[in-house]
Amino acid sequence: MIIVGTLLLMLPFSSKSGTSTPFLDCLFTATSSSCVTGLVVHDTATHWSLFGQIVILLMIQIGGMGIVTMSILAVMLSGKKVNLMQRSTMQESISAHKVGGIIQLSRFIIVTSLIVEMLGAVAFSFVFCRDYGFLKGIWMSVFHSVSAFCNAGFDLMGETAKFSSLTSYVYNPIVNITVMLLIIIGGIGFLTWDDIKTNKWHIRHYRVQSKIIFLVTAILILVPTLYFFFFEFNELSFGKRILVSLFQAVTPRTAGFNTVDASGLSETGNAVVTVLMLIGGAPGSTAGGMKITTVAVLIAATVSVFRKRDSAHILHRRVSDETVKIAATVLVMYITLFVLGAMVLSSVENFPLTDCLYETASAIGTVGLTTGITPSLSAVSRIILIFLMYMGRVGGLTIVFATFGGTQKNLVKYPQATITVG
Repeated sequence: MIIVGTLLLMLPFSSKSGTSTPFLDCLFTATSSSCVTGLVVHDTATHWSLFGQIVILLMIQIGGMGIVTMSILAVMLSGKKVNLMQRSTMQESISAHKVGGIIQLSRFIIVTSLIVEMLGAVAFSFVFCRDYGFLKGIWMSVFHSVSAFCNAGFDLMGETAKFSSLTSYVYNPIVNITVMLLIIIGGIGFLTWDDIKTNKWHIRHYRVQSKIIFLVTAILILVPTLYFFFFEFNELSFGKRILVSLFQAVTPRTAGFNTVDASGLSETGNAVVTVLMLIGGAPGSTAGGMKITTVAVLIAATVSVFRKRDSAHILHRRVSDETVKIAATVLVMYITLFVLGAMVLSSVENFPLTDCLYETASAIGTVGLTTGITPSLSAVSRIILIFLMYMGRVGGLTIVFATFGGTQKNLVKYPQATITVG
């Protein structure tokens, strides 16, 4: 999809100038949209023509919903029967717990996604049709609804000021609330939707994973909001302060829209945003990042060590050692790529390391927020960000498992070593 998107964006009529955009710029844009990141080297509104914007929007939609989900949709629309291998692939793609009922679940995911995006576009239209006219307002409403739901962060606000994102609507409640709801709905995961549909308000009947997602999501919204409210936007009135603080807490997970300039935040504020970008959303969702369940498992494992328990516990359920190992591996891979990528960027570009850490966290977390350095990066740095965006969306473990094949049975056990840690 990235290669096809790159070739389409290189066509002369994909740009407003009517000239072919350089290969690396198109590759960066195609990767960013396919991996629903939102980092851009050219302003989407002013550089790309309507055709180019449509190509970007299609890649966002496919990348956000998942290539496997869209492939299953194509098979179903063609009238062909979905075989067992395709069902199993779909199960793994959306992190479902069983193969049974996977086609019905796929239909539910696709239909619900389209309905949510349509409702988001209707809400946006009240603002954008007023500001840009009916036809252009409808296009902008659809584009921003899909981008927000898929946690992509691409915008068409550049005609006001290039790379401005939603800063011109910083105090608009309709735009802010709609974007936040779309981000959260897209980021809690498809299986959580299924739990809501099946069990309605009977939360105690939900899967443990869904309960964890709701709990951790609430904490990751509430705590940063309180920080931003009390420490970052003291000059604003009470109502505006709440709206701005809440938006800054929601958007790093992993949407990439911004209503305030990142350079206007303190170093601590940017550090909070960086952590949120790395954490991301729920598994089997449109969001990226390490995933909130990964963080929950690691915290539970830490608590189990403190309390000298044999295993980690979450909500009165035991977490397997295998799950803890996978969570630890994901953390190490993310932190390693995040830090090494920033060090290389800082060395090559001679930018402050904090700005580069922010940029690499945004790339591997598939967020799209930036301190403004993305358009000025050299070819080497852009290639590094392309790699990080790809790894962040596909998943480091997916790459490793695909590379090394199936599991290997250990026929030999080495003598146990006594190692002191901590």
